[in-house]
Amino acid sequence: MQPETAQTELAQPTLWQAIREAIRGSHRDFTTGSLNRAIILLAIPMVLEMVLESLFAVVDIFWVGRLGPDAIATVGLTESMLTLIIAVGLGLGMATTAMVARRIGEKDPEGAAVGAMQGILLSLAVSVLIAIPCIHYAPQLLRLAGGTPSIVATGSGYTRIALGGGGVLLLLFLNNAIFRGAGDAAVAMRLLWVSNIINLALDPCLIFGLGPFPRMGVTGAAAATFTGRSIGVLYQFYRLARGTERMRIGVHQMRLNLKVMFRLIRVASTGILQFLIAQASWIGLVRIVSVFGSAALAGYTIGIRIIIFILLPSWGLSNAAATLVGQNLGAGRPDRAESSVWRTGLWNMVFLGSMGVVFFLFAPPIVSVFTNDPAVARIAANSLRIFSCGNVAYAFGMVMMQAFNGAGDTITPTIVNLVGFWILELPLAWWLAHRTRLAENGVFLSVVLAEIFMVAASVMLFRQGRWKRQKI
Repeated sequence: MQPETAQTELAQPTLWQAIREAIRGSHRDFTTGSLNRAIILLAIPMVLEMVLESLFAVVDIFWVGRLGPDAIATVGLTESMLTLIIAVGLGLGMATTAMVARRIGEKDPEGAAVGAMQGILLSLAVSVLIAIPCIHYAPQLLRLAGGTPSIVATGSGYTRIALGGGGVLLLLFLNNAIFRGAGDAAVAMRLLWVSNIINLALDPCLIFGLGPFPRMGVTGAAAATFTGRSIGVLYQFYRLARGTERMRIGVHQMRLNLKVMFRLIRVASTGILQFLIAQASWIGLVRIVSVFGSAALAGYTIGIRIIIFILLPSWGLSNAAATLVGQNLGAGRPDRAESSVWRTGLWNMVFLGSMGVVFFLFAPPIVSVFTNDPAVARIAANSLRIFSCGNVAYAFGMVMMQAFNGAGDTITPTIVNLVGFWILELPLAWWLAHRTRLAENGVFLSVVLAEIFMVAASVMLFRQGRWKRQKI
């Protein structure tokens, strides 16, 4: 073997070496070198970050499912409202990711730290505004979402903790968005794993009163989640202050910077609206499903949780596209940014499409893990099969949306969401549920049809390239 050949082979690491580097935390510049390798190094920790989050979502409903349909319905109704808080967290996180990624791409770690700090300050203020009314009006909110008197009696404690502690969730999202924007995806992964492992350990203890823990029923599920997330947020702040090779928030950056704050608010406000439009539509869907009773609500909740099990890892892959877009635009390489989106979208389609086939073929046995109620199981299996038919559309759609967001173009996906969810999906869901024989299955079908429309619109707008000229 020639020396040149040997050096070339050493310079080309194996896939296993790339995976190990991704999990340990890569220190590479993602604006140069192999694009496929950059996607792998960012996507693996981001996907693993979301794998445990999705595992927790499934395990949580597994334990709650042992408490009966009312407890499951409580989780479903509360989460339909929690999606509004999640929308705020996603909007703030997306804007912060875009700003931090752009500064890192420009080789300006000081500017990245300043932008990250403004995101934290903004999130702290919003957290307080969210917590106070949610804690006070929890029973009324649960009733307004469609809860029956028995559901309100059973689940008010769960709703109070889940919604009142939503600020902690918001900060968890925001801080990890900072790490992802900087390219420190492995740090974000480890932080979320700490939080969710605590959740998983506490869940059965607080729900069923194992050992020294009190038996709290469905309220225990919310208490476990709040505890795990709070510890995770404290660890995040420690790591941000300690810093990484790419960025560190020092004492001199812990202050208000009005110029950067207003720029962040401008991007985040549209981003929050974008996610509010999407998440609020799920409240509308839950309201339509609730007309068909607790069994329909429980079945819908189980089906959604199982879909989330695979959508969250796919969301992690989409986050990799957002980071690559932001950093490469900052480095003046828009063509590389565009290529990263098409490649990430293809990988996401392969993954979610394969999982969709599995879920469609094996829906009944999968659902049986979470409930033994025949009526609930039938509806859950139907929802899982119908939702799975849209997996390829979900896969490419989420990458497209995150590509726009990573560039700081939050207006385009906001318009797409408004048309897709509110002008198409909700009216179609109501019509199919009440004017055809599909009943609750019509609601599930409307989700698939709306997603297909939004993907087609997103691809067309992405090709126009306006996102490449976005300033942030």
